[in-house]
Amino acid sequence: MSFTLSSLKNIRSLRAQARNMATEDLEEILSKLKIIVNERREAASAQAAEAREKAEKLAMYRELMLEDGILPTELVNNLPPVARAKKKRAPRPAKYKYLDGNNEVRYWTGQGRTPTPVKNAIANGQSLHDFLI
Repeated sequence: MSFTLSSLKNIRSLRAQARNMATEDLEEILSKLKIIVNERREAASAQAAEAREKAEKLAMYRELMLEDGILPTELVNNLPPVARAKKKRAPRPAKYKYLDGNNEVRYWTGQGRTPTPVKNAIANGQSLHDFLI
């Protein structure tokens, strides 16, 4: 909370700030604060009404299920397990190009194990930069 807002909660700080203000300004601030408080109360009552409506619907559905001889636990236990779909990321672009043992051109992203031909070339004094695309 900012210093300005925390000073509004402290009566002494509020009085000190209000000494230098005109009464009309204080009344304007008061009316705006009342508007904010009323908006908050309306929002809270709307949320409570939605929660109450949802609870009533759940109770109604529960009664209908029980009338038909279905227990809520049976309904939940018969649901298939929800499989979470893994997000498949796009393949990484290749950074390096090299020739494999059959003289075929291969590409490597630079991640994972270093391909054997690249590893051997580096061991023989070549640089990884020599394979950049």
